[in-house]
Amino acid sequence: MTTIEYRAPGRCPVCGHALQVSRLSCSHCDTKVEGEFAPCRFCQLPEEYRFFAEVFIRCRGNIKSVERELGISYPTVRNRLEGLIEALGFRSERSPQEAREYRNEVLSALERGEITAAEATRRLKEGKPGQRRGPEGQTE
Repeated sequence: MTTIEYRAPGRCPVCGHALQVSRLSCSHCDTKVEGEFAPCRFCQLPEEYRFFAEVFIRCRGNIKSVERELGISYPTVRNRLEGLIEALGFRSERSPQEAREYRNEVLSALERGEITAAEATRRLKEGKPGQRRGPEGQTE
């Protein structure tokens, strides 16, 4: 019998808040453990951040390698890394140079038609890529 492995959702599909892990089971002996367990920080990440984290680790943190593998610019790699750091619940302060690079990246994405004007406006007002959530699921 083939077992299909699905990735457990980290967020409620109805309201978007963090899901609570309440039951674990052993596929070998069928033991079941129930309670309230803290989910892992990486499990709570949106898919785009999980994918980026995997690539970043596979490239051993070498930004040039990440650039090549994803086909994106240095400022985009830096911005995604900053987003990942903040999504994991760590504070990350951008330098003025990084803020300028991020602004230029957003405007370039708008110019290439990759995002809408509304999305570009939202990103520039927030000053960070996408909606970031801390480890407890709050929007920061």
